[in-house]
Amino acid sequence: MTADSLLLPGLSMIASDYDGILCDVWGVVHNGVRVNPGASEALSRFREQGGRVVLITNAPRPSAPIYEQLDSLGCPRAAYDTIVTSGDVTHGLLKAYEGDTVVHIGPERDYTLYEGTGLAAVEDDARAPDGGLIVCTGLYDDVNETPEDYHERFRKLIARGFSMVCANPDVVVERGDTLIWCAGALARDYAALGGKVQILGKPYKPIYDRAIGELERLSGRAQDRAKVLAIGDGLPTDIKGACGQGLDVLFITAGIHAADFGAAEMPDGGLVRDRLESEGLSARAAMPRLSW
Repeated sequence: MTADSLLLPGLSMIASDYDGILCDVWGVVHNGVRVNPGASEALSRFREQGGRVVLITNAPRPSAPIYEQLDSLGCPRAAYDTIVTSGDVTHGLLKAYEGDTVVHIGPERDYTLYEGTGLAAVEDDARAPDGGLIVCTGLYDDVNETPEDYHERFRKLIARGFSMVCANPDVVVERGDTLIWCAGALARDYAALGGKVQILGKPYKPIYDRAIGELERLSGRAQDRAKVLAIGDGLPTDIKGACGQGLDVLFITAGIHAADFGAAEMPDGGLVRDRLESEGLSARAAMPRLSW
């Protein structure tokens, strides 16, 4: 594919080739502060033509609060059918640890992850037994902290035999015009320091299986993966994950990698193509922001 043919003016150019979309949320539908109205319109138009849309996000909480967040940001329910989160997949895993005490690393809002699991989640390491489990959903304070602030604590936890489950593989996301650290950065560093880590969500298979299952539930039939388009802005999560599952990809370039491709609203197609090739990835098409 040439650099010029890679860039599309809108989803409408290829929408008829698909009956299902798996669309990233943070970085495509909104940036943590504002909804992208073009994305809402594009997804709504796709659904009006008979397509089904599953929002697939690395949010570390079960999906219920994500509906509320999208409502508060002004994203219409008409833009999507349902939501699958990394938290949904993590919640299923944690049920196997019923009765255990786990160390929670992340903001208080993420405690909804433990509802119905039978787990006791604590932030004080001393209250959890050696050889136990850490559940990481993010930094406690992603405005003022950095991953390095956790290294001393991580060394002590590793020495006590703790393993980590990471409920959000994202290393960074946009919040307005700022990049903020996420749980994936802590999981990366925990592993680099010698700890054992299990990471859920994109780019890993379980979240895609669950999302495809939702497309099948919505249509009442088996889903042809050749008719599914994955939309996302993160190369190591959205794009790598979709490519690994054999899905076509629409790469949104003005997200977390915007600075790599020239002007955010007018990306250099050659730079986009070369970056994908250098990472062993591919895309059906690319555009700066999702639009119809």
